[in-house]
Amino acid sequence: MSIELVTKFKEYTDEQFKAESKTYLLTNQDFDWTGAHTVKVYKVTTSAMNDYGRTGPASGNWSRYGAVDSLDATTEEFTLKRDRSFTFAIDKLDEDETAQQVAAASALARQTREVVIPEVDAYTYGVMCNSAGSKPAALALTAENIYEEILKGSEAMDNAEVPETNRVLVVTPAVYSLMKKSPDITMETDIGQQMRQLGVIGMLDGFSVVKVPGVRLPENFGFLMAHPSATVAPTKLEEYNVHINPPGISGSLVEGRICYDAFVLDNKKMGIYYQAVAE
Repeated sequence: MSIELVTKFKEYTDEQFKAESKTYLLTNQDFDWTGAHTVKVYKVTTSAMNDYGRTGPASGNWSRYGAVDSLDATTEEFTLKRDRSFTFAIDKLDEDETAQQVAAASALARQTREVVIPEVDAYTYGVMCNSAGSKPAALALTAENIYEEILKGSEAMDNAEVPETNRVLVVTPAVYSLMKKSPDITMETDIGQQMRQLGVIGMLDGFSVVKVPGVRLPENFGFLMAHPSATVAPTKLEEYNVHINPPGISGSLVEGRICYDAFVLDNKKMGIYYQAVAE
């Protein structure tokens, strides 16, 4: 006698794990691209200090304040280069006969979570690493030297007079493991729930420590130290549409477009310190 066993189908989709974006902790939205594709900002020089001529003008000068300087005013130009899009269709029967597991709304959310956000993250981190004001030679990071190298970055930012508040330290899971093994590092992990929800896992020497998956970071990434004022990361257009039964398709047509970029300000590039690891 044979017995036919029951096969049960669960209305559940096995979604992939995807980390949330943390780039908003390291960047800013200070500039407005509304109505424009390019934004220009000024860089203005300053004047040197002189010894005041109390008894009369210094030799060769007509003013007791010293020689009169002319200030230079040059511009930086930021043109949005990333105009990206995607599209896919979902047949009406496919949606119906998969118990609504293949649906336009959930597919769009999945596309945003698993494709759009990782691409924007990877691009932004790449721009920051390439344009960092301090980029020491690549080296092998170990549990014994990781704290010393982090202190070098902190010292470089201090000497560049980067604001001490809101600094962020980005590490990979591998580097974070080295930090946990380091006998010299005592990380402050008693942070507020709000900070944890933003992606901060601890504090170290005034830096908010953020752990980012290695797949979203440049190859040979060690760690990145940044102040959010140094990088502008605009999203000029982010548009997602679901068209029901458009001409030529029985079902849903999903379309998405995002225009974004990332720029490091020339006068603030010392607010970024990037340490690569040796191959």
